[in-house]
Amino acid sequence: MAATRSLARISIGAPALIRACSIRTQPIRLVRPFSSTLAQLNSKPTIRPVRNVRPADAGPAAGSNNQQQQPPKSNRKIKLLILLGTLAGATTLLRMYFGQDDLPEPSIDSQFTPTTMAGTTSKRAFTSSEASVIFVLGGPGAGKGTQCAKLVEDYGFVHLSAGDLLRAEQARPGSQYGQLIADYIKSGQIVPQEITIALLENAMRESIELQHKHKFLIDGFPRKMDQALKFEETVADSKLILFLDASEEIMLQRLLKRGETSGRSDDNIESIKKRFKTFRDTSMPVVEYYEKLDKVATVPTAKPVDEVYADVKTALKKYKIIE
Repeated sequence: MAATRSLARISIGAPALIRACSIRTQPIRLVRPFSSTLAQLNSKPTIRPVRNVRPADAGPAAGSNNQQQQPPKSNRKIKLLILLGTLAGATTLLRMYFGQDDLPEPSIDSQFTPTTMAGTTSKRAFTSSEASVIFVLGGPGAGKGTQCAKLVEDYGFVHLSAGDLLRAEQARPGSQYGQLIADYIKSGQIVPQEITIALLENAMRESIELQHKHKFLIDGFPRKMDQALKFEETVADSKLILFLDASEEIMLQRLLKRGETSGRSDDNIESIKKRFKTFRDTSMPVVEYYEKLDKVATVPTAKPVDEVYADVKTALKKYKIIE
C-alpha cells in the first residue's frame, strides 16, 4: 500500500512538474532537494522505545521490555527506488523540453563578467570611423606632452592625457575616486583600469558629440597589457603606438627640472624612480606586444624638441596617420 500511495503521488505531481519545465526563466533546483532527501534516507532512523504489548492476533512477545522496534528495510528500498525513478523521469522530461544542448552544465568557474551574466556580447563604444586612436607611450619625461601639443596645433588632433584626466578627477569636488587616485599617483603605481578607461571614454565622447572631432592622441596610456586589451575591446581600436624613447638619465633631469615649477606630487626623486620601474615592468611589454603587430613607431627623444618633432611627423606619415 505504501508503494501504491507513493506512485499515486508521482502521477499527481507529474503535471505540476511539466508546468514548471514550461517556464524557461524559472530556476530549476533538482539536485539539492533530492540529494538532501537521499542524505536523510541514508542516515540512521531515530528509534523510539515501545512498550512490550502483545497484539491480539500475535503470538507471545519475545525479549524483554527494552526491545526496540526495527523499521522494515523493504520500505527504505522502495522509497529510494521511487526517488531515483522520479529524478530520472524529471531529467528525461527536461531534456525532451529543452533539448540536450540547452541544459545548463555544471561549472567550477563562478566568476562571470557583467556582460556574460547579462547574456550580451561586448561592443566597442566607437567604431573606427568615429574614433581614430593613437597611443602615445614613453617613460616619464620622454616628451609626450610636448610632442602631442605640436600635433594638436598642426593637425587638429584631440590630446587626451590619461594623467591629466586622473589629476582632474582627483581634484574634482565630491569625487569618490579622488583619494584613491592621489594615493596611487603618489606611490608611482597604476590607477585601476576601470577608472582610467571610463575617464577616457567620457572625454572622447564629449569631443565627438560636441566638437565633432574624431582623431585622438591618448598620452600615457595604456600603461599595462590588460588596459590595452580592455580599451580595444570596449572603447575603440587603436591604429598605432607612437613610442617616444629616452634614457632614464635624460628623463630624470627633465622631471627634476619640471618639478621646480610644476607643483606635481610625483615630480620628486622617490616617486620618479618608482615610475621608471613601473614603466619598465608593465608598459614596455605593451610596446613589445604591439611591435609584433607592426603597430609601433619608435622615435628617440634625446635631440632638441623641433628635431624630435620632425622625426615624429616622418613616422606618422609612414603609417599614413598624417599627410
